[in-house]
Amino acid sequence: MSIVVNELMKVYGEQIAVNKISFSAQRGEIVGFLGPNGAGKSTTMKMITGYLAPDSGVATVSNINVAAAPIEAKKKIGYLPEANPLYTDMYVKEYLDFVSDVHEIKNKKQRIKDVIELTGLVVEQKKKINQLSKGYRQRTGLAAALIHDPEVLILDEPTSGLDPNQIIEIRNVIKNQGKDKTVLFSSHILQEVEAICDRVIIINKGMLVADDKLANLQQKGTTNFVKVTFKEPLETEWLNRLNGVIGVNKLDTYSWQIKSSDANEVKKQLLEMSLQHNLNIVSLQTEGGSLEEIFRRLTSAAK
Repeated sequence: MSIVVNELMKVYGEQIAVNKISFSAQRGEIVGFLGPNGAGKSTTMKMITGYLAPDSGVATVSNINVAAAPIEAKKKIGYLPEANPLYTDMYVKEYLDFVSDVHEIKNKKQRIKDVIELTGLVVEQKKKINQLSKGYRQRTGLAAALIHDPEVLILDEPTSGLDPNQIIEIRNVIKNQGKDKTVLFSSHILQEVEAICDRVIIINKGMLVADDKLANLQQKGTTNFVKVTFKEPLETEWLNRLNGVIGVNKLDTYSWQIKSSDANEVKKQLLEMSLQHNLNIVSLQTEGGSLEEIFRRLTSAAK
């Protein structure tokens, strides 16, 4: 395992910020790490990276105990914190040169060139960081996190401040890095998590409330969607009359998405209706609830 978190806990005064959470992540995984504001996401990430000491529990990275050997552990980690602290009086290339020296990188000139191209900083590389937009500052922070080719990437809101085109570019960078690294990825943009991650961890009030493949979480949702395509056109009211139907969305002349509290029952009724009215079903499948719906259900239940 590249990341192993065991009973990790952090307390501030009387507030338990992180309450004995445990999880692991392997090489080749991009894991979405989600939770509402104040849930303990950033605190957990800081403990995994060694920037914050836990009150109890253990975090290991690449089989290294972070608390016992923080320097060795940090050599294995690329970290982009939410605040993204940068030396803003430095030029982009100068800053990456400085970070390269900290990591004692050999052939640093070539490595700097590679990460500048990888993160889309070619046009901005000769500017001072304080002249950059927020989006390009994020790219600079990501370049610094990647400069030493770490085994583990910890990314706290990496797409913050990016425009839609930049988000797609950085998404592709993260997906490519996730092929041979372990990536723990935090974001409030749930569509990004759905696009990048196969597995999701959700915490709420410092406690772990979900840790599973995204597809499994969707199937466990209280609300499912049934997608049906008929050979013939159909009136919406026919579908609204089915038991367990919450809402109906017409996708095109022949296709419908039905929001349901009992997907299996709706599918059964659709088959019965097709026989009774001599309708031809071209396709019929169940779709899980959206990540937004799952997130809201799991993080609002404990309020």
